[in-house]
Amino acid sequence: MFSVLRQASRAAAARPSASAVLRTHPFARTLVTKRYTEEHEAVVYDDATGLGTVSITDYAQSSLGDVVFVELPVIGTEVKQGDQIGAVESVKAASDIYAPISGTIEEINEELSSQPGLLNKSPEGDGWLCKIKVTDAKEVESLMTEDKYKEHCEH
Repeated sequence: MFSVLRQASRAAAARPSASAVLRTHPFARTLVTKRYTEEHEAVVYDDATGLGTVSITDYAQSSLGDVVFVELPVIGTEVKQGDQIGAVESVKAASDIYAPISGTIEEINEELSSQPGLLNKSPEGDGWLCKIKVTDAKEVESLMTEDKYKEHCEH
């Protein structure tokens, strides 16, 4: 019994304390910004990685109805803000997807090919579309804030 306690206390002593971790990275800070387009795309930009995760908004998925097919861009494709990067088809309609920001497609959500309904269940979460390595972070700031987007949807 005492040997187990001794091993546990040695293991705890070997772990760095919270203050040691803070001293290692005192100025580590990430800014994550979420913005919207008039075409109902959303982008979550992480300034630490330079990646923008693109999705359609909840408003867009509810307008489309049950999504049955998602066309996504090809990894490595360079896109400019406003370029068509894919499409969404539902039982009601089809809609193009546009790049909210310029950059290079780094990753796509492979899950959507077999589970397009993720766009309905979690459009801005598990139903994300692609990740873009942003070339001009100022473009993110030019997009609508959440409040402005809500106003846009009310009109």
